[in-house]
Amino acid sequence: MRLNQNTLLLGKKVVLVPYTSEHVPRYHEWMKSEELQHLTASEPLSLEQEYAMQRSWREDADKCTFIVLDAEKWQAQPGATEESCMVGDVNLFLTDLEDPTLGEIEVMIAEPSCRGKGLGTEAVLMMLSYGVTRLDLTKFEAKIGQGNEPSIRMFQKLHFEQVAVSSVFQEVTLRLTVSESEHHWLLEQTSHVEEKPYRDGSAEPC
Repeated sequence: MRLNQNTLLLGKKVVLVPYTSEHVPRYHEWMKSEELQHLTASEPLSLEQEYAMQRSWREDADKCTFIVLDAEKWQAQPGATEESCMVGDVNLFLTDLEDPTLGEIEVMIAEPSCRGKGLGTEAVLMMLSYGVTRLDLTKFEAKIGQGNEPSIRMFQKLHFEQVAVSSVFQEVTLRLTVSESEHHWLLEQTSHVEEKPYRDGSAEPC
């Protein structure tokens, strides 16, 4: 999505930056993991296919992707490459043609050492806020593998409620409807987040 290609979101634990070609090699290495392929229901791609996917996601109006960086590492090491600070990604898919206010959200913390520390939670909160304030979304869905209990619990803590279970796809669908009170809560949870201009290839804290 071109809308976010010049946007950097700075939180307490994570920094969200647009998915650029700089990030592809590390992302490609992550997706060689059978565990991540299973958790994300993804097929392994060649490096060339991964670059093509990155370009398509940048151009497609129905996909909004941010790479998740470790904020502490990113800020503590001036001149560090973004690739060295990458921990995962967070995505919004706007694929319901009948309801443009609905977004499907996905998050992946690919680095095992960075899981269970709240990075995924903050990344999701920041993406939800971005979806509400920049994309005019009012409803979010998350489709999660039935065996991925940590992810299911995380979304439930963020006020998502289970609305469906698919035995065929072995996944649970959770939904959040952003009422006025939920909107207020979401803005409170992300009041610390700073939106800054992003420059492709720059990892210097702004």
